[in-house]
Amino acid sequence: MHSLAENRFFTAGGSIVRIINRRPILRMRLVVVVLASTVFFSSPSFFAADTLPSQLSDDVFWRMVSDFSEGSGSFRFEFMSNEREFQSVIPDLVATTKPGGVYLGVGPEQNFTYIAATQPKMAFITDIRRENMLEHLIYKAIFEMSSNRVEFVSRLFSRKVPAGLTARSTARALFQAYRATEADREMFTRNLEAIRDRLKKLHHFEFTGEDDASIEYIYRTIFNAGDAFIYSTGGFGGFRGATYADLMTAADGRGEARSYLATEENFRVVREMEQKNLIVPVVGDFAGPKALRRIAQYLKDHNATVSAFYTSNVEQYLFQQGDDWRRFLSNVATFPMDASGTFIRSAHFAYNNGSVQPTRQLSGGNFVQLLCPMADLINAFNQGRIQDYDDIIRRSRP
Repeated sequence: MHSLAENRFFTAGGSIVRIINRRPILRMRLVVVVLASTVFFSSPSFFAADTLPSQLSDDVFWRMVSDFSEGSGSFRFEFMSNEREFQSVIPDLVATTKPGGVYLGVGPEQNFTYIAATQPKMAFITDIRRENMLEHLIYKAIFEMSSNRVEFVSRLFSRKVPAGLTARSTARALFQAYRATEADREMFTRNLEAIRDRLKKLHHFEFTGEDDASIEYIYRTIFNAGDAFIYSTGGFGGFRGATYADLMTAADGRGEARSYLATEENFRVVREMEQKNLIVPVVGDFAGPKALRRIAQYLKDHNATVSAFYTSNVEQYLFQQGDDWRRFLSNVATFPMDASGTFIRSAHFAYNNGSVQPTRQLSGGNFVQLLCPMADLINAFNQGRIQDYDDIIRRSRP
């Protein structure tokens, strides 16, 4: 049987002359090269896997909190989110991002819901207010001491566990039951002592006297919140009077409850990360010279990428403060990211499908949640196509 690459010709003398047709062989070699290239560029085994730790020691965790942080800045401190619609973008967020990356965020408890949804390997919460870092450490201690949502809410608000709650209870049932339970002052005192002991004696985190006072102030404010669990300064729960229960029992844009207290599964995602020291709160200015860049370098050192960056409405203020917005986007540009990395932001207005005028405009403390591809925005910034806050919102979708 003759090879396809071989032709035989008979001479006048009857001898056989073999002429090899090299084109099929060259084509075959080309196919092999193309296939090899396809395997090389599509197979995960050819890319360096991230080297993010599965757990941080207490010493490493605290050094990261301390070394990555900048000096505390001045901005109104709120004890909880005031973004009622913060879950509305989660279905699209989950469809866009990849689990196993690094989550970046700002502010208090709303980050836990986004972490439960995106399931990163690590998370960094950067906020200009040192109180925010301390509040996250209070949460950390309570997560670690609570094996389920029922125990967690009991410790968070210093209320005895009501009868009838189970692992299958909805967040609405959970908060309805606790709303009928009185705050327990003795329980508050015991809980505060347990939180301090866990952070200082078990983890050996080092606090100043001012830190100690802030921890008590924050936890006492939560305790004094009242039946509706409103715990912003002055008891207003943010600009719109949203209560903790409002936020925890809210649903996404498709009617599914997504908060970190909606299910035991969501709760466990966050709790396990807290137990492993993988949610790192940092004091830092988005436009500052250190915090974000130190986190970015850490990701580079570990071959990791950003999966999601929740900015709330911080960018609105950065555009009101000279070139702070440029410094912020320059900081973001240092992060390793791929096409799936996504900004999550809050705004008072939004555009749809390239509309000239906002298709949704909200007043007062009302916010719409928006998503935006990180890489696309940074490319536009590098090309000089971002000049004002409106340019950022136009590139974001509800």
